Amino acid sequence: MASESHRDRSLAAEEIAERVVGFTGELHDVTDARLVAERFLLDLARVSPPTAPEHWDDILLVVTELAANAVQYAPGPFRLRLRRTFDGVHVVMHDTSTTEPAPRPFRPSRGGGGIGWHLIHTLCDQVSVVGTADGKDIHVFLPW
Repeated sequence: MASESHRDRSLAAEEIAERVVGFTGELHDVTDARLVAERFLLDLARVSPPTAPEHWDDILLVVTELAANAVQYAPGPFRLRLRRTFDGVHVVMHDTSTTEPAPRPFRPSRGGGGIGWHLIHTLCDQVSVVGTADGKDIHVFLPW
């Protein structure tokens, strides 16, 4: 019976190994991207719970920031890819801008802003930007 349980866990892990969803790039897509990430994490947690509760929130926050940046700075469609790795979650956000993200100064007198890219670098184990023919892919790795 233990071998059946192990086999079931492996099959379940394969079923949730990756999720890819495209968005049109409208403001409501930021919330929709977060909801996609939350469903992915719910599925993942059934098979492999996070090693710390804050990992869940960190992943949702990073996905939200990446989606918001895609809507604000790269008008047009964007694509979210979530993938389970050996010890974490790999998030890829593809957008239509070829401009690499850069830190901006935080200016509370102008309504805030400017902390998203800093936040992403703080929460993620690794961040990289890869240019593509039609934009860029932002790869981030977070613990799970």
